[in-house]
Amino acid sequence: MSMIRNISRHRRRTVSTARVERGASLIEVLVAVLIMAIGLLGIAAMQTAALRNNQSALERSQAVIQTYAILDAMRANRDQALAGAYNMGALTCAVPAAVGTLAQNDVNAWMQSIHDTLGTDACGQVTCPANSPCQVTVRWNDIRATDGGITGQAAGNRSITTMALL
Repeated sequence: MSMIRNISRHRRRTVSTARVERGASLIEVLVAVLIMAIGLLGIAAMQTAALRNNQSALERSQAVIQTYAILDAMRANRDQALAGAYNMGALTCAVPAAVGTLAQNDVNAWMQSIHDTLGTDACGQVTCPANSPCQVTVRWNDIRATDGGITGQAAGNRSITTMALL
């Protein structure tokens, strides 16, 4: 008799536990899916910003490389560079025509390289005063990137300036 009572008690406990634990309700599932969707949207937004900023970092690196490229060309033709043959005056955005001197051909090739790597709206300037460091500036449009804390520059316009002695 006591064994029947134990089995009966065990059945009641199993049945009552089964009624309480029926599974997740539809509302609980919807809340979980909503939380997961918000998280995935956040990850997608972070990925998009990372790609934009990665492109901006590439362009900054290319601009630095371009400033050093013309400085290396000027060092190879040092006498003409010190005489002012590479000076461009104002910031120039158009590729100048190659006239025939080494300095003019170097500037032409440099401006063409700037346009190839940073876009056709990129500009360059070389100023090499006598007995002073030469200054090379490259400016390009970087509207895709976030500001990144750069101050003193118009939205989208970025510039790199390198100063060096020949």
